[in-house]
Amino acid sequence: MSKHPPQARGLALWLWRGYLRKHIGLLLIAMLFMSFEGAMFGAVSYMMKPMFDFVFIGGRSDLLIWVGLAFLAIFAIRAGASVVQKVLLTRLSQITAAEMRQDLVTHLMTLEGQFHQSHSPGYLMQRVEGDVGAIGKVWRTIITGAGRDVVALISLFAVALNIDWRWTLVALLGAPLLIAPAVIVQHFVRKNARVARDVAAGLSVRLNEIFHGIVPIKLNRLEKYQARRYGELTDKRVHVETRSALGQASIPGLVDLMAGVGFMGVLLYGGGEIISGEKTVGDFMAFFTALGLTFEPLRRLGAVSGVWQVAAAAMERLRELLELQPALASPANPVAAPDDVPEIVLEDVHLAYEDAPVLKGTSFVAEAGKTTALVGASGAGKSTVFNLVTRLVDPQQGRATIGGVDVRDMALDDLRGLFSVVSQEALLFDESLRDNIVLDRVDVSEDALKRALDAAHVSDFLPRLSDGLDSPAGPRGSNLSGGQRQRVAIARAVLRDTPILLLDEATSALDTASEALVQEALDRLAEGRTTLVIAHRLSTVRHADKIVVMDQGQVVEEGTHAELMARGGAYARLQQMQAGDDQRDRV
Repeated sequence: MSKHPPQARGLALWLWRGYLRKHIGLLLIAMLFMSFEGAMFGAVSYMMKPMFDFVFIGGRSDLLIWVGLAFLAIFAIRAGASVVQKVLLTRLSQITAAEMRQDLVTHLMTLEGQFHQSHSPGYLMQRVEGDVGAIGKVWRTIITGAGRDVVALISLFAVALNIDWRWTLVALLGAPLLIAPAVIVQHFVRKNARVARDVAAGLSVRLNEIFHGIVPIKLNRLEKYQARRYGELTDKRVHVETRSALGQASIPGLVDLMAGVGFMGVLLYGGGEIISGEKTVGDFMAFFTALGLTFEPLRRLGAVSGVWQVAAAAMERLRELLELQPALASPANPVAAPDDVPEIVLEDVHLAYEDAPVLKGTSFVAEAGKTTALVGASGAGKSTVFNLVTRLVDPQQGRATIGGVDVRDMALDDLRGLFSVVSQEALLFDESLRDNIVLDRVDVSEDALKRALDAAHVSDFLPRLSDGLDSPAGPRGSNLSGGQRQRVAIARAVLRDTPILLLDEATSALDTASEALVQEALDRLAEGRTTLVIAHRLSTVRHADKIVVMDQGQVVEEGTHAELMARGGAYARLQQMQAGDDQRDRV
């Protein structure tokens, strides 16, 4: 990310070009009605002169009805214009905020796993929701200021100048008081706004961790500890937001100070002219009405500066995120993915995360249409192999090929379309079971869906659910048992019908009864596919066509279960250790 935040002009252009320009028609209509509303400020002040000079002092009672109707028309136009512009701006604000959130979420999903490991879900949620919300607020404020308050100021100053240009100059004597303090306050507000966004992100991260980890928090009696840590962040947010509010309120306060100096100056300078008869009471009332109405738009325009600084901090972060380029992207001229069931080959692969080597010259072949199991201690590099072949990471040396094609030469969509994945943690969304199995496909027939449900043994428990296939899975599949979640994930894989199957500890967290059903479904799913299995329970891979034993990022043995047991090497030792663990568990 850039160390030098973009300047205000660059941020404004980014917002305009990326989101507002495409809705220029709606924006112009809203600004037109804002201009009508703003112009009515000048009309009100102008009507003070005939009301006082001709009606109240001149005694023209015949004009009373016309002056009254003029005021009624002014306020009716202002009311109607206000309603229309607020509705249009709200719609425009919601549309652009939705587009910005959509762009951001879509872009974040293209970034590699390492980015998401270093940026928690809570942090990213705050960027998507909180920062976009701050931006929507500021541009509405700025556009309202430009469309209504600027026009109001122009019309009011036109009335004031028409009455007496010298009085107008005297009224502006306090303007220089705004310049230097305003610059200082803007810097203060922007600095505090960045801190406030950081604190808000920290709060989101903490909440995300609390709600996702509620069970271990309860079991470890961490409620008070977590509440205290959250309380510390909320206290910091109160402090930062208060400082930010101080800065934002200071500029309108300076406007009030300028107003006081201007009023006093005009009263002292122009009061004598009124007393001597050089100016009429109507002149005085029209001018002072114009001057009085001027300072409210000025206050709002002064507040815009503070609000802009708050949003600028959010825009800097969003633009930095949107300008991040994915480290892993499809090649410019991709090679077509293989059509048939392919073999998978790793050739002298070296891969490290930062300074920690994970794969050190790893090489093996997973033969087409057969099952290859990866076994070894935790940290041996088994999961990294899955990340490598699906191109969630790229190696620093060596290559992985599928059907003879380097995975880096295929388009990412084509590459990942080759795989079905069933892992220990079945990813289910808070949608119906049907939606979780079908996902975004619209071409699934009921017969194909039924075959997938039967093959995965989902049909066995559907009758026990209230709405069958349309029953909600719950957040992260919480309405289902572990075995049921796995079977839903298998049904999804069956429906995808891809040539390669990746199984990552798919039965390790299940009880014996559930494991038997899930294992049967997995065996049926693996038929006719190139299958890679990561297994902790070695009993589940005894019938694999090949077992690859990994240790500290290297392949140390390969063969069938019988061959490796006869060899008496690393695999045999793992079997003995696991047998000993199982015996102790039974005791």
